[in-house]
Parts: sequence; C-alpha cells; structure tokens
Amino acid sequence: MPAKTGKLTFLITAGGTREYIDPVRFISNASTGMMGYALAQAAIEAGHKVTLITSPTALIAPKGVKVVNVETSAQMFEAVKANFARCDVLVMAAAVSDYTPVKVSKTKIKKTNAPLTIKLKPTTDILKWAGQHKKTQLLIGFALEDKNILTRARGKLKSKNADMIIANTPAAIGSAKSQITIISKTGAIIELPKASKNMLAGKIVKVITQL
Repeated sequence: MPAKTGKLTFLITAGGTREYIDPVRFISNASTGMMGYALAQAAIEAGHKVTLITSPTALIAPKGVKVVNVETSAQMFEAVKANFARCDVLVMAAAVSDYTPVKVSKTKIKKTNAPLTIKLKPTTDILKWAGQHKKTQLLIGFALEDKNILTRARGKLKSKNADMIIANTPAAIGSAKSQITIISKTGAIIELPKASKNMLAGKIVKVITQL
C-alpha cells in the first residue's frame, strides 16, 4: 500500500453486463453505470490512480482514467483478474449478471409460435473471488436489496470477505440520486441521506481512504 504518498490505485467496475443469447440479443439489467463513473471521477479528483472496467454505457469516462471496455460478466471477471494484483482498492459498483445462458446460438434465433426456453447457469462471483485472493487490497461491494437491507448487506460483507458494503435499494437504478448505507467489517454503519451520486461518490472515496 502506498502509505507514504497517500495515493491509491483504484480498480472500479461499472455498468450492467450483457449475457448474449444469440449474436443480437442479450440478458441485462437497468444499471446505467452512473455510480461507478461517479466513483471514478471522485477518486481521480482526490488524486488517486483509477482503472475503470465498464460495460457499454452512455457515459463518458473522466479524464485521467484508464478504461477497460467489456460486455459480459466473463469478460469483466477476466479484466478484474488481470488488474487485481496491481490495485489497492477494488470497488465492485457494476451490476454483474447473476446468470448467463448455458448455450449461445451462433445465429439469430428465429421467432416461431412455439415457446422458447433458455437454460441459464450462474456466473462467477467476482467479489467473492477477490475476497479469496486478496492480500492487502480493500474490497468494496454493493448490495442492492428490496427488503432486510442491513441484514443481507452484513451477510454479503461476511460471505464475500469484503471490507465494506454499500447498501441501496432498487430506487437507485437509473436515478441521478441515491440513498445509501455504508457498512464496514469493523461494524461501523454510516447512513447517507438521498443525494446526487456524484456527491455520494465523493463521500464514499473519503471513507475508503480512511480505512
């Protein structure tokens, strides 16, 4: 850890991954990537080094950020693995798909009158992998929950061997503002009222550097 300079190397993921069914169709989610990009901006403004692993979004990456473009959860996992050893902080802000098709059609699936069944399999849990392989890195995850938010966030903190979980609700998806609760492995809880994601990102980066 670069304690002498106080500057950290952040590895941040952003956006919703795409899991392809055929060459033109995919399963995804409503994530816009705003929080991940806001975190990248906040970290750069605080003087840190940032690598942003992002799925396709309509956003423009902040100046000074190294960008790694991916689409699928598998590609995001490979990008995280390739950069993990060189980072001080991993922030998993991306909405990584939980499932991916078992088989991907090489050609466009034609519409018929018959029902279509798509078999899915679980994707790799990137945050859990990082928790199993971390050395000095800080691991920051997000928990999007619609009920029992604190209980589930604490469970995720422990099961992923993370250092901090940022809990929010589905209301954050696609919104420029959010309300979050920061839970650290020390047991500390910080509740931040609804504010712009840029403002929240600045506070999150400050809390991370204090860890």
